[in-house]
This record gives sequence, C-alpha cells and structure tokens, in this order.
Amino acid sequence: MGTDNKPKSGAGNPDNKKRKQQYRPNNKAVKKGSYPLRPGVQGFFITCDGGRERQASQEAVQVIESFYEELLEGKDSDVKHKVSGSQNKPTNKKIKFTYSDSEDDNNNDDENNEKVDKDSLVSNEKNHENSISVKEVENETNEKVDEDDKNGVEDDETEKQQEKKQRVETSDLKCEEVVKRKVEEKSVDRLIEDELEELKDKSKRRFNYLDSGCNGVVFVQMRKRDEDPSPKEIAQRMITTAAETKKHMARFILRILPIEVSCYASEEEISRAIKPLIAQYFPKETETPYKFAVLCEARANSGFEKMKIIDAVAKSVPEPHKVDLTNPERTIVVQIAKTVCCIGVVEKYKELAKYNLRQLTSSSKQ
Repeated sequence: MGTDNKPKSGAGNPDNKKRKQQYRPNNKAVKKGSYPLRPGVQGFFITCDGGRERQASQEAVQVIESFYEELLEGKDSDVKHKVSGSQNKPTNKKIKFTYSDSEDDNNNDDENNEKVDKDSLVSNEKNHENSISVKEVENETNEKVDEDDKNGVEDDETEKQQEKKQRVETSDLKCEEVVKRKVEEKSVDRLIEDELEELKDKSKRRFNYLDSGCNGVVFVQMRKRDEDPSPKEIAQRMITTAAETKKHMARFILRILPIEVSCYASEEEISRAIKPLIAQYFPKETETPYKFAVLCEARANSGFEKMKIIDAVAKSVPEPHKVDLTNPERTIVVQIAKTVCCIGVVEKYKELAKYNLRQLTSSSKQ
C-alpha cells in the first residue's frame, strides 16, 4: 500500500523533464535569446560582479545613452552658437547732428514769409465769401446732403463686404490650422511607432548588450552612424565626469573600456586588424610623439601566450612613438573573451583609476 503513493521514476514521469536544465558555473540557468559576442563589432567592454551580468548590461545601456545624448547636444549647441553669432552681428552706425547759425537765420526768414502769405490768403478768402449769394449756399447744402446719403449707403456695403472677407479668411486659417495639427499628430505617431519598432528589433538598436560567455564580463555593442561620437569619446566623457564630480552613477559596473576593433584571438588576426587603429591614434608623421603602453588580459582562453600578443601590438606602432610603462599617455587595451579579441585605445589609463567607476566615486563615501 505504501508503494502506491510514491512517484514513478522513468521517462513517463513529467517531473523529470522539468528538472533537466543546463547551468553555468555561477549556478544560474542559461537564458536563451541573447546574441553572443562576435568579431567585427565595436562598443564597450564592461566588467562587473559575478552573477550580475544582466543588471550590469541594462544599467550600462542607460548610462551610455545618457552620455551619448549629452555629447550630441553639445555638438548641436556649438553649431547653433556659431551660426547665430555670425548672423546677429551688431551694425556700428554713427548718426551725426549738425547745427549752425546760418541755418537758424534761414529758418526765421522762412517763417516770416509764411506768415505774410497766410495773411494775404485769409483776406482774399473773406472777400470771396462775401461775394457768394444766399441761393448758391442753399444749393450747395442740398447737394451735400444727397452726397452724404449716397456715401453712407456705399460705406455700409463696403463694410459688409469686408466683414464677409474677414469671415472667409478666418475660416480658411482655421481649416489650415486643423489640417496642420492632424498632419503633425500623424507624423509624431509615426515617429513613435518607428522608435517602438526599433526598440523591439534588437538589430536596429544603437546600443545593445551581447553575451560574452564569461563570468563578470558584459559587452555593449554600438552601431555607430555618421556624425556620432566614437566609443572612446563616450567612455572618456563618462570617466572624466565621474572623476570630477565624484557622483555615483552605476551600481553594478566596475570598469568600462571603449572597443573600436574586434577580431579572432590569434596573433595574425590581431596584427592585421589593429593597423587602422594604429594609423588613427599613432600617425607616422607627427610633431608630438606619444608615450604608450600595451595592456593585455584574457578570460576563458589559455591557448595563447600573452607576451607574443603584446610584442606584436607594440611592433605595429611606428618609431616616433615610444613605449613607457610608468607614465603612458595612451594605452592600447587588448581584452580577450574566449575566441574574440577586443581592442581599443584609452588616455590617462593609470591616472583615471584604470577606468574603474567604482574606484573613482568611492572617495565620496569616505
């Protein structure tokens, strides 16, 4: 009797199917739907506490978007300031007033002549009025009355016509305003719908987090468009503001490094993919050579030698620039996660606490 109440073990038991799950080393189930990190992308290589990858990725996207909008607003304001400054230039015009004694004398003579003319005209008018007969005056008054009546009727008609025109014009303006409002509402609705569709589709988002496959590592991909700030500019703005303000802006993010080139983790691929980046930040013909250093870190990949990659990256930098491990002005960052190598260039790496947000803002708590 006791054996009847026990659950049956075997393939027919549905509970066994629910228990079969795949787990990561941090005792969390694998979540489907996140895109893996792959070569050919650029963005931000972010470290966080183990087991907080999901929260750190969502937080990183919000923080990066805020600084991205700040940089765009700063560029737009600079352009508007230049245009407005060129258009609103003050015109320096001088107005001169001249007075002289000769002009005053001439004015006095003119006034005397005008007085004489007026007196003569007044006397002539009086004589003319005395010569007019009473009948002529009566006829003139009658004609004036008739003309006034006609003018009154014509004025009423013109006023009515003007009122009608004004009503028609106001009605037309109202119709145009209503049409414009409807068009604007439709355009705004379409823009909102397009933005929602872009947010739903991960492939159209400007910032999207990718699964690095490593514990404590998050990668935020940036789809850079024309006239957009680079990942280096965004990360540098974020780190410098954190160092200046000492304000806590992230809870789960530790370090954030800009990545502009990504390839497979092999010596040949790295030396080939890093050429345009070296040409951009370390030009051959320059009057001010930079002191640089190479930082290389690897996660979940032990099949390569770190010193070989460091030597290959250092040899790709042209001669005017020199290696300085103590006080480098620019640091070439090489981060390897499994089979993907992420490369970027940062400035003042040691001075800015190795781009660690938590260390930069921890002094405010003390």
